[in-house]
Amino acid sequence: MTTNADEPQTRPRRRAPAGAAVLREDVTEAIRAAVFEELAAVGYARMSIEGIARRAGVGKTAVYRRWRSKLHLVLDVVSALAVQGLPAPDTGSLEGDLRLLYEVTSRALRHPVASQIIPDLQAEAARNPDIAEAMQKALREGQDGVASKIVVAAEQRGEIRTGFDAELALDLISGPLYWRSVVIRSPKLPKGYLGALARATAEALKAL
Repeated sequence: MTTNADEPQTRPRRRAPAGAAVLREDVTEAIRAAVFEELAAVGYARMSIEGIARRAGVGKTAVYRRWRSKLHLVLDVVSALAVQGLPAPDTGSLEGDLRLLYEVTSRALRHPVASQIIPDLQAEAARNPDIAEAMQKALREGQDGVASKIVVAAEQRGEIRTGFDAELALDLISGPLYWRSVVIRSPKLPKGYLGALARATAEALKAL
């Protein structure tokens, strides 16, 4: 009799499935959720696979079957967070698309868990080149994937000229809100800030 490592520790043992091991999606999601809780509670440096497994209600083997280290686990979760929750706006205008993007991004960045995790991972990135590289890749891919769709749609509608500087456009879209929400950690955005930011960014993009 073998043990399915994905079974919660409180359940009886079952025979492992024949052939390739089956990774249960509900267990995977439980582990991902536990990573956020553990990061918010103790930070990356003190976080452990044991602590994550305990929070998720699984054995350590279930974690290691999916990720070979806590670094790879955290980077996978950060990458998924960067992509998930961001819309692909289609309001029919550049300013409207930017406003929707900023509203969703602002809520995500100001979430209590995210506001604790992101600064902690930034601090770790300053000491660990692997984390720095992976965080940059994950966050830029997530944000840039959506921002790229916004500028391409605006180009197709004739709102911005063809041949614009794509890298500069993405920096203009992503930079200001990240600076205010994550770097200086403004406790509250001024009234009308997101709308004004969307208008200003739209005008800046049209001037490229």
